[in-house]
Amino acid sequence: MVQILPNSLQEKRGPSSVSLLGRVRSSARCVNFLPMATPTQAPLDQIKLAMAKTNDLFNTEVFRNRNFGALDQIYTTDARILPPGAPLVSGLPAIKDFWSSLIQAVNAKSAVLTSVDVMQSGDGIVEIGRAKLSMEPEGQTATEMEVKYVVYWRQEDGRWKWHVDIWNQNS
Repeated sequence: MVQILPNSLQEKRGPSSVSLLGRVRSSARCVNFLPMATPTQAPLDQIKLAMAKTNDLFNTEVFRNRNFGALDQIYTTDARILPPGAPLVSGLPAIKDFWSSLIQAVNAKSAVLTSVDVMQSGDGIVEIGRAKLSMEPEGQTATEMEVKYVVYWRQEDGRWKWHVDIWNQNS
């Protein structure tokens, strides 16, 4: 038999608690416990494919084609980025301004992202990765920069998007 009350409480119970305890004990035998509901999520392999498409979109549309409207398909509306050596940037309009200014200032050509690890975390996904950035600042020779990053992904409008994005340069 399952004991519902600790011994210390069983000694203090009155007549009404005895009948309640008896009802709980008798009905506990008939209860079927169901697993807690969790939000349905696609298998991790499908999510990784969607993430790879979004990462490629960042390279081809945002960096190569300078289509900053494509950031709507990459970041959530309330996303945040934490650029190295700069203040936190919050919200899609501010993120668009950030990337537009940076890409044009350094004449960025590409940002090839590679996932190193992908983990489920609650209703989101954490991605650890590395990127190779190519740029040709005016009057300077072309250069490449390697960075590492962590992105927390969330679903928005049926699409996996970057919700929190932080990166820094390898030395």
